[in-house]
Amino acid sequence: MAIHTQESVSGFIASTPQLTFSERGGARFYAKIGQEHYRKEEDGSFTQTETTFHDLVSFRKTAERAHARFAKGDKFVAEGYTHEYDHIDADGQAVPTEEFIAKKIGHDLARTNYEVTRARRSQPAVTQDAPEQDQSRRANAATSSVPTL
Repeated sequence: MAIHTQESVSGFIASTPQLTFSERGGARFYAKIGQEHYRKEEDGSFTQTETTFHDLVSFRKTAERAHARFAKGDKFVAEGYTHEYDHIDADGQAVPTEEFIAKKIGHDLARTNYEVTRARRSQPAVTQDAPEQDQSRRANAATSSVPTL
């Protein structure tokens, strides 16, 4: 089976994140994000060039969790897709615009120090019983001197 891949974006949260709700109660997270760009020089060093800014949004539970966990300045990595649409400006002109729709988002491990607190599991992990045929084969193998395949 092929590996499932999607677009990704990384950068930093450039504005104070906003959480809004639709008329139906659906959550929407919005933040302006920044991406730093670098140019590799002939001597092997890097020179920082212009930082670009973009819109990032997410919806539903991802939006609520992102709003609770992200602040201006945080470094992130997100998976999702680019949504292109026309924005109508103040003069009534259609301006091509894009935003990144984050289906998954988290802090960038390469640029963020943090600790993970995991909840204790209240129940033991679920194990799957082997089918009866495999169980009888194992029982026979345990009592027989002839290996089974």
